[in-house]
Amino acid sequence: MSDNRQSLSDLAALTGAQAPAPAAAPATPADADAAETPVAADAAPAQPTTPLRERQVDAQGRAYATGRRKDAVARVWLKPGTGKITVNGRDQTVYFARPTLRLVLNQPFSVSQREGQYDVVATVKGGGLSGQAGAVKHGISQALTRFEPVLRAPVKAAGFLTRDSRTVERKKYGKAKARRSFQFSKR
Repeated sequence: MSDNRQSLSDLAALTGAQAPAPAAAPATPADADAAETPVAADAAPAQPTTPLRERQVDAQGRAYATGRRKDAVARVWLKPGTGKITVNGRDQTVYFARPTLRLVLNQPFSVSQREGQYDVVATVKGGGLSGQAGAVKHGISQALTRFEPVLRAPVKAAGFLTRDSRTVERKKYGKAKARRSFQFSKR
């Protein structure tokens, strides 16, 4: 077998152009400062290449979104406020007693640096507490990006806009659970 490694110089030889020289590190600290300063001071800042999405808010000034996780479905309304989160008519500390579940709820706000700036009202049904917390988190993330489209990039980079598709595997016949067999008896 032949080694088919190619580099920029090989590509330049094929096209007939000169290969770009690799960038070298500045030799002195003064050169490093000169390299960091922009060449044109009057140049305008770069505009974002992706078009900004439109803000989606209802008549009451709230953003609505649906979040899903496992068998849980959450309907979430988000509006500017003091950071109060209400789930099914109860405070988050009452409904989600475990601190880890409350931590899950606040992840979208911490990633976007908006802690304590929005009130959330959510109704959630189906599944268990862990799935419900994940569904509310997904709904908060979606509603946050609809209220402030600028926050879509950090929230999406954290992976909060993607629905977690992992669900429980179904039970099969002849098995105790999805894959667990019944206990083997030799006699």
